[in-house]
Amino acid sequence: MRNLLAFVLMIALVSSAAAADLGNVSRDIKTNDHVGMNPGTPDGRDGGEAMGDAVGIASLPFSDTGNTSGNMDDYDAVCPYSGSTSPDQVYSFTPASDMVVSVDLLGSTYDTKVYVMLADQTVIACNDDFHPGYVSMIQEAYLLGGTEYFVIVDGYGGDMGDFVINILEFEACIIDCGDDEGEPALDPGYMDAWNGGCNSPEYGSPFQSLEGDGNGDLTFCGQSGWYDSSRDTDWFIITVGEYGMVEWTVEAEQGTNIYLLGPNDCDAVGVIESATLTPCVATTLSLQGTPGDLLWLWVGPSEFSGPVNEYNYLCTFTGLFPGTTATEEVSFDGIKSLYR
Repeated sequence: MRNLLAFVLMIALVSSAAAADLGNVSRDIKTNDHVGMNPGTPDGRDGGEAMGDAVGIASLPFSDTGNTSGNMDDYDAVCPYSGSTSPDQVYSFTPASDMVVSVDLLGSTYDTKVYVMLADQTVIACNDDFHPGYVSMIQEAYLLGGTEYFVIVDGYGGDMGDFVINILEFEACIIDCGDDEGEPALDPGYMDAWNGGCNSPEYGSPFQSLEGDGNGDLTFCGQSGWYDSSRDTDWFIITVGEYGMVEWTVEAEQGTNIYLLGPNDCDAVGVIESATLTPCVATTLSLQGTPGDLLWLWVGPSEFSGPVNEYNYLCTFTGLFPGTTATEEVSFDGIKSLYR
């Protein structure tokens, strides 16, 4: 999955339309077309305009709501977009001991951005898009005890509006499920010739074929993550069973996107259905098709860089075409031959 896809795709999300990138390298693909539509009503609070009057957070968990449209544009961070002119809201937190926290803006009504800074504006963690609707979430920010940190609610471009913020101490999610995928370790310098799909044309655009047991069921453990400046994206092909419905459930240790793709052509492929997974929260997509149809699936990190090298995800399928082989690598040329 080393090469960047040379196209920008639009996604039909489960809950909201948003831009999707099937590639493995971060790049600017957003526009300002969607911003500034509903700034809401300023909340009139006195604190939080800048670091000097930041709203103090005494302990975690912490929750708050507010509106940024009455504030000034004091700060910005690159994650991966820069040049924001949005107003921002500032919170301050000094942990008593070392901890890892998550910062979630789920429920906000505009294109948000959130980041954690030191007083000198060194960025500790940042996220622009995580949830559908361009809403931000920092999965893991590592904080040192006795150090003051500033959590800043910002926006993409010039967008502003109503926000919801929840800050929790992060608890690691562990899925101990082995390795059915068989992909080599994501070590530095990794060259991905394994299930890289349309991101790996130099290796024949390899997909991984998944087959059900005699009942059309399959439990499959895969690995994803990050290497060098790239994220690992896994491309699979399945065959729809006799009932024309496949239930695909995925649980992952890190924030992960899952996609049903189409058409089955690397030059035109886009996202048909999708879901964004919160760590260790199982999510299901119901995939419809004619018995015998070949469906392309995609699994990859929600963000282009991560706190870990590799992580596990667990897939369960029902309704597959029954087979005798659990997994098999197949090149894109091999897939095309099935249509001849």
